[in-house]
This record gives sequence, C-alpha cells and structure tokens, in this order.
Amino acid sequence: MKKNLLLTLLFSVLLLTACGTINGAVEDPKQMGNMKPVSGNETNSEWTTPTTINAKEPVPISIIIKDKKNKPIKEFETVSTKKMHLVVVSKDLSYFAHIHPSLKGNGKFEIETTFPAGGDYKLIAEMTPVGASDYSIENHWVNVKGTPVKSIPITPDKNQTKVINGVKATLSFDGKPKAQKNIEMTFSLYDAKSNKPFNNLKPYLGTVGHAVAIDKDVKQFMHIHPMYPKGKGPYVVFMTYFPAKGIYKVWGQFNVNGQILTVPFVINVE
Repeated sequence: MKKNLLLTLLFSVLLLTACGTINGAVEDPKQMGNMKPVSGNETNSEWTTPTTINAKEPVPISIIIKDKKNKPIKEFETVSTKKMHLVVVSKDLSYFAHIHPSLKGNGKFEIETTFPAGGDYKLIAEMTPVGASDYSIENHWVNVKGTPVKSIPITPDKNQTKVINGVKATLSFDGKPKAQKNIEMTFSLYDAKSNKPFNNLKPYLGTVGHAVAIDKDVKQFMHIHPMYPKGKGPYVVFMTYFPAKGIYKVWGQFNVNGQILTVPFVINVE
C-alpha cells in the first residue's frame, strides 16, 4: 500500500513538472495574464492632461491611482518589469502604443507621449496595487486636435498570416475563437525570406512576448502574457478569454533580433 502511494506521488510530481515546461522553459504563474478581464473596482483614478492636445506634439500625462476611499495608493507590484502598463489606441484601433509611465510617488504616474493624428484616443492603464486581490484597469478618453487619418472599417482578416519587417507571422487558435471560453492563441514567427523559424527570441519586458486584445467598440481590454514566458519561439502560446462575442483586434509584441515587432490581426469571436 505504501509502495503504491509512493509511486503515485512520484508520478504526480513528474507529471506536474512535465506540464510546466516547454522547450526547457518553466511556466511562471506570476507572468501569466489573467484570462478573465477584471472589474477594476479596487481602484479609482485621476487623469491630468493639457486642456488642448495637438497631434505630433509631446503631451504630458499624469495619472494618480487611488483606493476605494479616494486615497492615493503608494505601493504597486512590479509586473513584467513595470509598475504600470499603458496602452494607447485610437477609436478606430488603427493606432496602438504600449508604453510605461514612471511612478513618482504617492500614487502618481507620469509619462510624455505623442499622438500621430487628430481624433479620439483611449488610454488604458493596468497596474497591481500591493495587497490587492487582482490587477486593476483604469481608462481615460482624450480628444486630439489635428488632421485625422482616414478611418478604415474594422473587419476580420481573411488571411491569418502576414509579413512585417521581414518576419512572417501567423496567428492560430485551438479551434474557432469563442466567447467566454479559455482558448489557446498561438503566434508563429518565421523569417519571410528563408522560412527559417525564429527560435532565439529575446525577452521583452521579462517574457518571450506580450499580446493585447481590444474589441471594435473599445470596451473590452485584455493584456495577455504567454503561457511559457521563458520560451524562445518560433511558437508563442497565450491562454486567453474573450468575454463577449464580436470583432477584436489583437496585437502580438515580440523581441526579434533586438527590435520590438508588433503584429496586428483582426478576428471574429463567436
């Protein structure tokens, strides 16, 4: 009886070890993005931007993160090497930026950025206060003066393979993307000329890659970390969860030969 129990325990340990590795990379739960979007109800925020924001001019942005009692939160976890991740998208999702404000103290983050054209932009801040039950999301809309770019309808890509800066990137799923279901989402990266796999990807913000997904109405936001953060490619696997049906734009970001590659795809979630 004891011998059988010992063998069972040994097998369980070996199985868990095997499940937590791929290409020699150990799965790190702290680096894996939460699959279901959070409510963000543990924080409030106060945003300060210039009264008038002009395209192609530097814009200072200040964000104070507060608790439920409206008091500034002083300490934040470091997630993917940063205290805050700030995603900036235009209303039509044609523009995307992933930047990182600096914590100045007493809950205040600051950054300076530039908007490429006139129009409405959504600023989406993600942070994890020390002691909070989960990460939190705060967002803010700004209007930018200047000539807007021609808006292009957001429609699903017919081809899930594209070439950007000499990299052939393919997006695939383990079945059709469906709402309210855990789904494996994989980016495959190959050299466009030689078709050789990129199996020496460098870390970007502490992991082999990052992904962001936003619906076409700019209401749903997901910042997704890879399942195997220490992997090297050419496959980068994410476990994600789309909260509702609809059209989403997904951006994958990877460090290819020292350059950050951003690959966008538009998909339909059933």
